[in-house]
Amino acid sequence: MDELRKTFHSDLDEAKGELVRLAASVTELIPRATAVLLDGDLEGADYLIRSDDEIDARAMAIEEHCYRILALQAPVAIDLRQVISLLRMVAEVERSADLLCNICKAARRIYGHELDPKLRGIIARMGEQALQLYNAAIASFVENDAAKAAAIDDMDSFLDGLQKQFVQAIFESHAAGRIDLQVAVQLAVVARFYERIGDHAVTIGERVYFIVTGRQPEHKGEHSYRGGADNTASVPRLAPFIADDEPDR
Repeated sequence: MDELRKTFHSDLDEAKGELVRLAASVTELIPRATAVLLDGDLEGADYLIRSDDEIDARAMAIEEHCYRILALQAPVAIDLRQVISLLRMVAEVERSADLLCNICKAARRIYGHELDPKLRGIIARMGEQALQLYNAAIASFVENDAAKAAAIDDMDSFLDGLQKQFVQAIFESHAAGRIDLQVAVQLAVVARFYERIGDHAVTIGERVYFIVTGRQPEHKGEHSYRGGADNTASVPRLAPFIADDEPDR
């Protein structure tokens, strides 16, 4: 039994390490994608877009690793929480990489169009805030820090505010004739990409909070659904399988 436990924790630590390295790679791409957009770097855009295949392959390998752990080790309680959360988090990281690719594709579409200083400034700040969110998410995971994980949602509100500022600045720039409609649309989509990257970092933080505390993050939609009708009996819950007081294997 002790040997099985050692094998499980060794496999789990390996999967965690793979996820941290993948998340770190994606984090490094955030300022690079921002620079591609601001500098009109076509070569850099092409490189980052092509590198997404490697990110996808690494993410799939981590998923398969987690599936093997579930199939061969049958974890329960906090062990099961960790494996389930790893699967959720790797999907968030992989999707974030896709969004950075989309930013590079948008950079190619608006190539040759000059952006005024206000737009460039907000783009730079969105990139910086997205980077801070991801760094905080990774740190909370590595440190098993529930407080740090819970704080990420508050950090994301600043990025949401920057997105709104950016959209308003796009309208102003288009109205003044400094950018045409096609560029304005592409920039609005870019703002959404940054905002979604922040959302993925928040979800990673929620998964970390779940691992550490065993409590699911609160969602207004769930409360509305459960409060609006007597549906609670029909909604399956995982609590019996992931509670901390489950017997040890």
